[in-house]
Amino acid sequence: MALVLLLTTVAAVATVVMIVRDQSPPGDPYFLLLGLLLVALLVQLVVGLVSLAGTDADVEGVTFVAYLVTAVLVVPVGAALALVERNRWGTGVLLVALATVAAMQLRLDSLWSGAGA
Repeated sequence: MALVLLLTTVAAVATVVMIVRDQSPPGDPYFLLLGLLLVALLVQLVVGLVSLAGTDADVEGVTFVAYLVTAVLVVPVGAALALVERNRWGTGVLLVALATVAAMQLRLDSLWSGAGA
């Protein structure tokens, strides 16, 4: 989870810089960062599913899996919308997607620890 939050924070800071400079998403280095975030989310999905299957803890399974899957889907959808709408609004949508991923990470942690089940 810490790696996902770190990558999300770095991408969000880069996105804020783009919004301030009124730039559309830049080329390969930025999308490489989003790709790394997506790979980390996919690994988290697999590890989360395996951990959920092997735990006796009181975890709301359907909600936990829904958060895992949705977190994986938010990044490519946000990136696609930012590429289609290549202005400040498109970049803003990407920032909202990254904020959503960060919020979902915190919620996943609370679900796993049983605080929000």
